[in-house]
Amino acid sequence: MNYFFIILLLSYLLGNVYVFIRGLQAISHAPVWLKAVYCTVFWIFVLLLFAFFVFRNTKVPFDVGHMLFLTASGWLVFTLYMVILLGITDLIKVFNNSFHYGFLTSLILTVSLLVYGFINYQHPVKQVFNIVINKFSTSSPRHLKIVAVSDIHLGYGTDKTLLHKNIDRINAEKPDIILIGGDLIDNSVVPVEEEEMERELNRLEAPLGVFMTPGNHEYISGSERCKNYIETKTKIRYLQDEIVMLRDSLQLLGRDDRSNRRRRTAEYWRQHSDPRKPLIIIDHQPYNLNEAQELNADLQFSGHTHHGQVFPINLLTKSMFDIAHGYEKRGDTHYFVSSGLAVWGPPFRIGTNSEYIIFNIRY
Repeated sequence: MNYFFIILLLSYLLGNVYVFIRGLQAISHAPVWLKAVYCTVFWIFVLLLFAFFVFRNTKVPFDVGHMLFLTASGWLVFTLYMVILLGITDLIKVFNNSFHYGFLTSLILTVSLLVYGFINYQHPVKQVFNIVINKFSTSSPRHLKIVAVSDIHLGYGTDKTLLHKNIDRINAEKPDIILIGGDLIDNSVVPVEEEEMERELNRLEAPLGVFMTPGNHEYISGSERCKNYIETKTKIRYLQDEIVMLRDSLQLLGRDDRSNRRRRTAEYWRQHSDPRKPLIIIDHQPYNLNEAQELNADLQFSGHTHHGQVFPINLLTKSMFDIAHGYEKRGDTHYFVSSGLAVWGPPFRIGTNSEYIIFNIRY
């Protein structure tokens, strides 16, 4: 476990201690039995997150796993906003000692934000970009329509019902190519297989094909097992450090996730790609963006950041990544970092949006 997750878990526990104490103070005059119920229920919710990760590969009824996961991960965001709002109300009390409703006010505002965030998450936005590629050959199509998505996180978080709706959205665009920029699977292949989600994935339609590259969550879930599932049960082409040529003119490079420290280098791909032909790169994590320019790539599509998913985490991701979200052009290379079609864990979008991307490419 790296230092980031150690700090995250410690922050989560300390935040819950703070919320717990303030809640106990708010019911200080309540009967003993009510305090006992509060203590028991509160810490069950806190510990659900740890229990889920310990047993994530255990087979349980999907509806049970789905509800437990949403509750456990949702408590993360509940804790975040309760800590922020309790801090604000405690500060108000310093200047106005007659203010006695800090916990209740924080609770109402937090629940309201979570309701909004859940509704917002269910309605992804469509982003459309018109891109000109300054390369052309007689075999190149004049126009190309690509639908690009990332971070679908299938499993106990994104269930088959939501997947069905999102695939309908993608197919409605009638794309020539569909790109999936990693993290198709969340934390385990088990619920994906149990729910036979390949039936939905196989509804994806694009004449030039459906392609994906692995993300860090494919490695969390077991890289080989994810690859085997995709390759044997779906029609998605799994590009793990692989380049394919479409219509003898368009190069599509799917880089392995940087979770694999031995993934092929930019120098390798410089020697195994044609700089004269259009090149599109799918690379899940948006690090070392200069490598796409070095490869004379025309477009790089990435995900991973989720744009922070909820405020104020998006302020943190902006400081962590060169491009944390959105479109940018550097030289002749177009970049887009998606916030993701779905979410990791907590089913909320607050200050960010779920999205799918349309690239209208003209040669």
